[in-house]
Amino acid sequence: MKVLQRSDILALGFMTFALFLGAGNIIFPPSAGMAAGEHIGLAALGFLLTGVGLPLLTVVALARVGGGLPTLTAPIGRVAGSVLAVAVYLTIGPLFATPRTAVASFEVGIVPFTGDSKLALFIYTSAYFAAALFLAFNPGQLVDRVGKLITPVLIAALLTLGAAALFVPAGSIGVASGAYRDEPLVQGFLQGYLTMDALGALIFGIVIATAIRDRGIADSRLVTRYSIIAGLIAATGLSLVYLSLFYLGATSNELASGAQNGGQILTAYVQHTFGDSGILLLAMVMVLACLTTGVGLLTACGEFFSELLKVPYRAVVVVLTVFSLIVSNQGLTQLISVSIPVLVGLYPLAIVLVVLSLLDRLWLSPSRVFVPAMAVTLVFGLADGLAAAGLTEVVPELFSQLPLAGQSLGWLVPVLLTVLLATALDRALGRPLPATA
Repeated sequence: MKVLQRSDILALGFMTFALFLGAGNIIFPPSAGMAAGEHIGLAALGFLLTGVGLPLLTVVALARVGGGLPTLTAPIGRVAGSVLAVAVYLTIGPLFATPRTAVASFEVGIVPFTGDSKLALFIYTSAYFAAALFLAFNPGQLVDRVGKLITPVLIAALLTLGAAALFVPAGSIGVASGAYRDEPLVQGFLQGYLTMDALGALIFGIVIATAIRDRGIADSRLVTRYSIIAGLIAATGLSLVYLSLFYLGATSNELASGAQNGGQILTAYVQHTFGDSGILLLAMVMVLACLTTGVGLLTACGEFFSELLKVPYRAVVVVLTVFSLIVSNQGLTQLISVSIPVLVGLYPLAIVLVVLSLLDRLWLSPSRVFVPAMAVTLVFGLADGLAAAGLTEVVPELFSQLPLAGQSLGWLVPVLLTVLLATALDRALGRPLPATA
C-alpha cells in the first residue's frame, strides 16, 4: 500500500495553506486589528473562529464523507443540494472570490508602481488570469507547482512581514473604535466571513482529495487522514498570519489613521518599516497569495461545472477565467460591497451544514434534522442578507427583534431551536425501515 513521504505531506499542507491564503486573508485582519484596538484579543479570537476554525471543520467534514460538496449535502436531497452547491461555487468562483483575487492583488501590490488606471488594471488582470489558467490546466500538478515551488517563496515573504510586525511595531496599540468598543468578539466573528474561507473549504476539499489521489494514494482512509493533516497544517499557518496582521493593524493606528482598508494599512506599514523595498515585499506577498487561491478556485469550479454540465474541464476553465477577468475590472470596492450581503446570507447555510455533518451520527435519520434546520437557516439567512444590503423595508419586523439580529446573527437561535425539536422528533419516530426492492 502506497503512502506519502513526509516531504509530500508537507507540500500538500503548503498547497492547502496557499489555496486558502488569498486577498481577504491579508487585507481584512489589519483593518480589524486597527478597529479593535485594546480589544484585539477578543476580536482576533472571533476572526479565528470563522476564518480558521470553520474552514478546518469543513475540511474534516468533507474528508469524513469521502467526497465533495454534493456528498455533504446528500441528506437535504439532490435538488436542494445541487442548488446550494451551484450557489456556493458561483459565489466562491467567478462572481466574487476569483475576480477579487486579481483586483485585490492589483490594488495593493501593483498600484504603487503603475497608478490606479483602468488600462493598468486590465493589463495586469489579463496577465494574472493567463498565469492562473496555465496553472489550472493541469490540476494533478498543483502539489508540485504550488506546494513545492510557489508556497515556500510566499511563506518566506510572510515570515519577513510577520516578524517585522511583531518585533518592529509602528507604534503602541490604539483605542477601539465603532462596534468593536462593545462587541469585539462578534465583530471579529463577522469579519471572518469576508475571507470566504469556509465557503472555499467546501470546494477545496475535493481539490485536496484529488491531489492526494494523483500521488497514487487509493486507500480512502489514507485520503481522509492526509486531508485532515493538510487542513491542520494550513490552519496553523493561517492562524499565525492572522495574529501577526491583527497586531500590525492594532499598532499602526497613528501611522495609517486615514486608511480606508487593510491594503492601505499594509502599504503604509511596509513603506514605513522597509522603505521603498517594502512595497516590493508587499507586492510579492499579495500577488503570490492571490494567484495560488485563484488557481485553486478555478480548478475546483472547473471540476464541479465540468461534471455537472458534462463539458470538458479545460473548456469550462477557459470560460470561468474569461468571465472572472471581466468581473475583476469592475473594481475592488464594488466587489466587496456587493459580496457582503451575499456572504451574510450564504455563510449561515455553510456553518449549519458543516456542524450537522460532523454530528450526523447523533440522529437515526439525518435528513429529518438536516432538512428543517437548513430550511430555517435559509429563511433567516436571507433576512440577514437583505438587511445587510440595506433592504430592511422588505424584511418583516419580527426578524429584527430576534436575539443577535443587529449583528447579522439572527438565524442562530431559531436554528438551534429547530435542531432540538427535529432531534426530539427523530428519536420519537425511531430508526427508518430499510428500503425494499
